[in-house]
Amino acid sequence: MTIRNLLAAALLAAMPALSAYGAINVNDTARFLAGLPVGGDPAIRALTEDPAWKQHAQYFNAAWTKLEARQLSKARGWAEGNLHGSSSTVFYMFSGPDFLYANAFFPRAQNYVLCGIEPVGNVPDVTKLALGPALYQVENSLNSVLNYSFFQTKQMRMQFSGAQLNGTIPILMVFLARCGKTVENVTPMSRGVRIDFDGGTLYYFSVDLSNGSVERSGLLGLCQGLGRGDSLLKSASYLPHEDGFSEIRNFLLAQSDMIVQDDSGIPYHDFTPGQWQIRLYGSYLPPIDIFKQYFQPDLADAFSRSNPQALPFGIGYRGWDASKSALIVARRR
Repeated sequence: MTIRNLLAAALLAAMPALSAYGAINVNDTARFLAGLPVGGDPAIRALTEDPAWKQHAQYFNAAWTKLEARQLSKARGWAEGNLHGSSSTVFYMFSGPDFLYANAFFPRAQNYVLCGIEPVGNVPDVTKLALGPALYQVENSLNSVLNYSFFQTKQMRMQFSGAQLNGTIPILMVFLARCGKTVENVTPMSRGVRIDFDGGTLYYFSVDLSNGSVERSGLLGLCQGLGRGDSLLKSASYLPHEDGFSEIRNFLLAQSDMIVQDDSGIPYHDFTPGQWQIRLYGSYLPPIDIFKQYFQPDLADAFSRSNPQALPFGIGYRGWDASKSALIVARRR
């Protein structure tokens, strides 16, 4: 067995779910943090009478209604008409805890593999939290994705290291609950977590995706074990453009049947015409100032020549403005 396969086996060798979290009701915990009515756990249900939770639920209901109307419902509708993903597995590298768009674009997938540098964290025991500050932390952590469609990495690092709620697990649980999923098990894994829900499995791994580090982590072996898949790249800080991230870039090009991305993903010139069929959507503008060195003249030329369809929603680093957003859909021939 190769080193990669050994590491992949270690990633997959998860502990039993209850060994880490005792008798915590993970679905009621997810719904509680998401500001939704809870079910059978009387201790958690009692906390929904707390004014802090009622205010949190009111905030989340209002914010989610706006997000659904402005972004998610339009993303789902666009995906239904344009993507037709058939793979059972979705690879979403550089994602952080963004299950929302993976689910919106690929709602019928069975396995979602998300990866970022944000820590994994734990399932919180909400009965032991200082409720007001903890719920405010959830709201603050989600502010950028609720308003701009992407997470701010530096902001996440600070917020996900909080003493009460830490890591990506609480955020993933919130997203699953708000997407209508029932959380069944939350299982620690080496460098990550496996969350089983009705209809599928979500993996999140905290892994440095740069060359060498990603190979040593065993992540690529685990992904290969799940078979071929579709990939999503969004707000990826243009890291797939860098030579130091060629391993993950080449892996996605080899393992994916379809890649859906904004311009921060794999460079346009890496999609060999004989291997990939490309469709462009929206309007390609030069990157925002901090990433201006990643402007792609060949991509700009392709947009000018192809008369792309408009996007009905914003995405990427200009996610607040659909008229300034672009997507590239590459299908393997």
